[in-house]
Amino acid sequence: MKRMKTLCRYVLLSSLSLLASGALEITHSTPDISLNGNLTEAGRFIHTHGVIERIKAASTTPLPEPADAVLIQMKEWHWQRYLKNALDLPDWLDLGLEHRTRFETYDHPWRTNQALGRTDAQIQQRSRLRIGLSGGPFKVLFEGQDSRVHLDDLSDVAGLNTGTRNEYDILQVLVSATAKNVLGTNLRTDLHIGRLTMDFGLRRLIARNDFRNTTNAFDGVHWQLAKEKTWRIRAFLVEPVIRNQVQLDEQSKRLVFWGTSVETDHIPWLRLNTYYFGLNDQRFSTLNLQRTFSTFGGQLYTLPQIGKIDYEVESAWQTGKRGNTDHFAHFQHINLGYSFNLPWSPQFLIQYDYASGDRNPNDSQSSAFDTLFGARRFEYMATGNFGPFFRSNISSPGWRVILIPIQGWKFQLKQRFWYLATSRGPFADSGLRDATGESGNFLGHDVEVRVQWKLNENVEFDAGYDHWFKGSYFDRLPASAGLPSRGRKDTDYFYILTKVRF
Repeated sequence: MKRMKTLCRYVLLSSLSLLASGALEITHSTPDISLNGNLTEAGRFIHTHGVIERIKAASTTPLPEPADAVLIQMKEWHWQRYLKNALDLPDWLDLGLEHRTRFETYDHPWRTNQALGRTDAQIQQRSRLRIGLSGGPFKVLFEGQDSRVHLDDLSDVAGLNTGTRNEYDILQVLVSATAKNVLGTNLRTDLHIGRLTMDFGLRRLIARNDFRNTTNAFDGVHWQLAKEKTWRIRAFLVEPVIRNQVQLDEQSKRLVFWGTSVETDHIPWLRLNTYYFGLNDQRFSTLNLQRTFSTFGGQLYTLPQIGKIDYEVESAWQTGKRGNTDHFAHFQHINLGYSFNLPWSPQFLIQYDYASGDRNPNDSQSSAFDTLFGARRFEYMATGNFGPFFRSNISSPGWRVILIPIQGWKFQLKQRFWYLATSRGPFADSGLRDATGESGNFLGHDVEVRVQWKLNENVEFDAGYDHWFKGSYFDRLPASAGLPSRGRKDTDYFYILTKVRF
C-alpha cells in the first residue's frame, strides 16, 4: 500500500511536469528525481520498475479506438494515457483521467430570478474518469463525471442548476459491437447499447457538451452503418437522462427521443447531412410543458481551406404539439468565410442565425423553436453561468475573425447583434417578456475576445472576455417584467480555464 501511494504521488507530479513542458520525448533513461544527489524512495522505485521507459515507449503507440469513438468528437477521448502507461496496464484496458477548472464572473444580471442584481462569480470544476475494456469486436466503457460549483451565492439560484452542478454521476456505461467489413462489402457497422453521449452533425441539436459544466447523456441504443470517410447512416432510440444536482441521474419512460441521420462527404465542396429527430415528453402534468415534436432538416457545408471561400448552411423545421397547441417552428443558419494566405492564417466569417419565436402564448399556434439537446458556445458566446442567448426567438447577424499565430494558439474576435425574432415573445430563459411588444426587439450587441492555448493533447488553457452592450429592449421593459434593478446596464463577462488529462 505504501509503495502504491508513492507511485501514484510520483506519477501525478511527473505527469504534470511532462505535460507542462509539452514533452513527448524523454532523453534520459532514468528520471532526475534526486535530493542532494541521492535518489528518493520514489526515485528508487521508478528506477527499478522502469515507469518512465514505459511512458516513453507508449507515447508513440496509437491509441486504441474506444467504445464511443463514432459517437462523439475525437478530441473528447484522444489524448496520451500517461497514468495507464505508468501503471503498465494491458492493451485491452484503458484508463483516462480528465480535470477542468474554470473561474467565471459577470455583472449586472438580467434574469428575473436574479432580483438581487449581484455580481455572479463561480469556480466550476468538472472531473471525468474513463475505464474501457476491449476484446475483438466488443468493447465496454464506463465514464464517470463529477461537476461542482464553488463560490456561488446560494441566495441567487440562477447560476446553480443542473447546467452547472451534477455531483458524482455516471456519464456513460455502454457496450459496443463493431464489424469493419460487413459480408465483405468494406462497410462498417457499429451498435451501442447503454448510457451514452452523442454528437450529431454540426452539434446544434444534439451534442456532448464541451464548455458547459454538465453533459447531455442518453439511455438506449445507437446504430451506425458507414463507408469510412465517405458516408454514414445513424439511428438511435433513447431516453434522455434527467440530471439531478446531488443525486444519481435518472431517466423516464415518459421522455423518449429517437432519430436518424445521413452524412456524406462524396463531394468535398458540398458535404451534406440530413436528419430527422422525434421527441415525446409527457413528464409534466402541466399541459403546456408537454412536447411532441418532429424536427427535420439538413446541413450543407465545406471545410475551410487557405485561399478559398467556405460556407455552412443549415435549415431545421419543427412540427407537432405543445400540449394541445399545434407547434410549427424553424431555425435557419448561414455562415460564409474566407481563409487568407497570410501570416497567422486569418479566417474571416460572416454569420447569421434566425430562430422563430412565439407571439402569443394563449393562441392556437406554438412557434418557438426548441433547440433540443444542442450546444451553443462554439458560435454564440460562453455558456456556463452566463450564456444569455439560445436558438429560440432570435435574429442575429455577426462576424468573427480567427487567428493562429503559432501551432497550438488560437485567437478569436467576434461581434454579434441580437434581436428578438418577435417582440411579443419571451427572451430565451431569462423570464423576460413584454406581451404588448412595445419594448421593441433590440437586445443589443456583444464583443468577445477569446484566447486558446493547446500545449498538447493533455493540457489546454482558455480565457475570454465578453462585453454585452444592452439594447433599447431593456430600457423600455415595464416594471412588471421583473428585470433586476441593475439589469439595464451593460454586462461584462470573464472566464479563465485549464484542462489537464492523464
